Amino acid sequence: MLKLHIPSFQRKLEYQAIAPDDGDACLRRHDEKECEAGFTPLEERSAEHGFTLVELMVVIVILGLLTTLVVINVMPSQDLAMRKKAEADIATIGQALEMYRVSNMTYPTGAQGLAVLAGQTGTIRRLPDDPWGRPYQYANPGPNGGVDVYSLGADGQPGGEGENADIRLAQ
Repeated sequence: MLKLHIPSFQRKLEYQAIAPDDGDACLRRHDEKECEAGFTPLEERSAEHGFTLVELMVVIVILGLLTTLVVINVMPSQDLAMRKKAEADIATIGQALEMYRVSNMTYPTGAQGLAVLAGQTGTIRRLPDDPWGRPYQYANPGPNGGVDVYSLGADGQPGGEGENADIRLAQ
């Protein structure tokens, strides 16, 4: 124990806070004034209070493994959800295109793009961006002769496979 010449400072070093329910144990060894103040000498602490470094490291490793498992299982679900959202958005845009065609007897031209579908005169309130933050693409005529609405996928590049594959309106 640290021995100092300042009695009040030494007394503070010798004592440590205790829980209020340890009052009986405190009164067996000390006077009532010390126990009411909520202090007990350091030598009364048992070695079983607290965790060892090894126990803390084991807990940290277990938490790390659990976090890894959660991330591995959640990430593919997020990719799938983003693709499904893009498919739903494209289907909504496809319905708006059909409503435009019924009203105007033709689809919007490639130059007009999807912007004519949005706003006060359009058939949808706001033209959404794809889940990756890029605008949906529109071509008239598309590769199959009809209109084509598509997202470039996660990578933002034409083509691709898996999560990077383009998502197209089936028409």
